Amino acid sequence: MGSDNARPGQAHYRCVGAGAGPANLSLASLLYSHPETTNLFLDRKAAFSWHDSQQIPGTTLQVSTFKDLVSLADPTNPFSFLSYLHEQGRVYHFLNAQFAEVPRQEFRNYLEWAGRRNENVVFGEEVREVDFDSTGDGRYVVRTDRRRVTADNVVVGVGTRPWVPPHARAGLGRSHFHVSEFLEKAGDVGGKRVAVIGGGQSGAEAFLDLISRPAAERPDRVSWFSRRRNYLPLDDSPFTNDFYMPCHSEHHYNLPAEARSAFNVEQLLSSDGISEVTLRQIYQQLYLLSFVTGAPGLASLYPHREVTDVTGGDSEPLHLTIRHKDEPGAVEHERADVVIWATGFRPAPMDFLAPVADRLEREGDELRVDQDYAVHWDGPLNRRIFVQNAVREQRGLADPNLSLNAWRSRRIADRLRGVRTEEQLPSFVAWSSKASAEQYRTLSGTGTTTKKRYRT
Repeated sequence: MGSDNARPGQAHYRCVGAGAGPANLSLASLLYSHPETTNLFLDRKAAFSWHDSQQIPGTTLQVSTFKDLVSLADPTNPFSFLSYLHEQGRVYHFLNAQFAEVPRQEFRNYLEWAGRRNENVVFGEEVREVDFDSTGDGRYVVRTDRRRVTADNVVVGVGTRPWVPPHARAGLGRSHFHVSEFLEKAGDVGGKRVAVIGGGQSGAEAFLDLISRPAAERPDRVSWFSRRRNYLPLDDSPFTNDFYMPCHSEHHYNLPAEARSAFNVEQLLSSDGISEVTLRQIYQQLYLLSFVTGAPGLASLYPHREVTDVTGGDSEPLHLTIRHKDEPGAVEHERADVVIWATGFRPAPMDFLAPVADRLEREGDELRVDQDYAVHWDGPLNRRIFVQNAVREQRGLADPNLSLNAWRSRRIADRLRGVRTEEQLPSFVAWSSKASAEQYRTLSGTGTTTKKRYRT
């Protein structure tokens, strides 16, 4: 279980974390073996959950098994996915199963395991307010719904919340909902007309599940709408995956704001496309329905459309107004009994930072961070608020992705501990003209690397 970091009567910590999703669980796991860096991570949920109502049977991760909480930062850490399998006694079974991708439910269970075995992670306690007491050495005052503690640093990892377009929010309910509630609300759709809106992985998984149900449980019709020109695949090719290396995150951070925004738009499918295996399963199921099993009218696909309005509600059919993006002025209409919005997530609000909000610098809609994810502010340099999974514009598409989760946490952990861990070798690609010469020396073995210690 590792060393006992818990201090029952303790009221002051080196680090207090708000939220205990994958981002802060990663940091908590990396800090577990460093009890001198006292820490406490709080989450308002009564128990761990991670997209629990989207755990559709058969869904898998879109990233490598190695991109767990810790492995890419510390392969020997006892909170790795391999350690989880070993403790459960099924490491050989997992290997023999030869999964091409990790089942998402398995990864969710791994995350829950990591939170459960770490005494510094507490569920059922909500951070209500973070203030700063400037007297003495200066410290953050963290008030929860249960107690008051102080901290040298605060790490915000509250994750994301479901997002639907403004014109759809008023009618949300039992038959009109976000895909994050899929398992809870899409169970009884037999014989109904269902519309799925959103052409990413979540929309694809919902659509596939609906058209694959047994005939007695199957909807009468399933319509799938996407703003994209087609149902486009995730770009998982080797050089594209270099965008999800630490060196590219550093490069992205140093770009002008307009270049960063352009990159996030141009390369969106490297993060938000549909897995090729999911696309193949959908196409095969459409083939079977159309030509083999005799249900050709079940599914309809409508790419390059934007749903501009939806009216109706739980007590009456829903009416969708759709604009075809290639045909100006053309308006289409669709009636549905159930509407599912697979329109993504946005960073969750950080209202608990209100007491210090006017002291924190912003860059557009985001808090402005330094290279270690510490927010720029007007207070002491050795007292910081760090943010995880909330600076996509500054850090690129990898920021909300699991790919750099462990690396980002390691950067924060290093800052808290006053050390700098050596980086892995850079990409084969010279992203910046300024870095190309040094990058060549490092890759060829003629350069040197050093471990730095700095003040915090």
